[in-house]
Amino acid sequence: MYCRRMRTALPVTESAPPDLLRLAGHPLRWRLMRALAKSDLRVQELSELVREPQNLVSFHLGKLRAGALVTARRSTADRRDSYYSLNLDSIRSLMSGAGAMLHPGLRLVPSDRVTSSLRATKILFLCTGNSARSQMAEALIKVRSSGLVKAWSAGSDPKPLHLNTIRVMREAYGLDLSAQKPTHLDKFVNRRFDWVISLCDRVREVCPDFPGQPEVIHWSVPNPATGEPDEITYPLFQATAVELSRRIEFLLAVLSDRAPRVQHKGETKR
Repeated sequence: MYCRRMRTALPVTESAPPDLLRLAGHPLRWRLMRALAKSDLRVQELSELVREPQNLVSFHLGKLRAGALVTARRSTADRRDSYYSLNLDSIRSLMSGAGAMLHPGLRLVPSDRVTSSLRATKILFLCTGNSARSQMAEALIKVRSSGLVKAWSAGSDPKPLHLNTIRVMREAYGLDLSAQKPTHLDKFVNRRFDWVISLCDRVREVCPDFPGQPEVIHWSVPNPATGEPDEITYPLFQATAVELSRRIEFLLAVLSDRAPRVQHKGETKR
């Protein structure tokens, strides 16, 4: 018998779907987000990937930017270009909120930075001077992965390690980089890596091909070393370290997801 109490249940109130679902639900915008989830890219590169006109791609990128799903930065290699990035922090927050609106049990719970499934991976980080961004990234991923990720860094025009690099990594993360030395990327051109990640728009333009077909991606991160006095640029170094830390957190999630799953005794292989 149908329960009479169901007839007195509260009615479902009218509400529009969250902006995240509306924006990401468009087929082309979803494809653009999927592309940017792998690497920072320029409009012409996105246009080629999704096989749509640049003006249409630019229109939908504008929608994604307005919804805080995508950010843009002027290229330091060519100021006429901009690099677009997927705003993963914002999307994670919006997804959690959207899930909670439907059901409290759908609220996202932050995952561990490193899971037990993470396997040994070799990564090379590149920037121009190898004095700040790439050195920070190398140190952060080593410690965040508990040493499972083997990382190196290099530059196309190496410069001495910036004092603010040493300071921010020591004060914010307890890491001592004072013994680190800059290295020219030519030293690594014949070595095999699983991933090669450029952090500088300029170095991306001169990045050589590496053997073994590594995954090559780009993170468009501004150079905090602007040439101004150290005390003035220190906040820029702090912001750079925070951005790299967040990007590495998401990269480790990708590496964990791609690692082969260990089959436990008694399990049926799928």
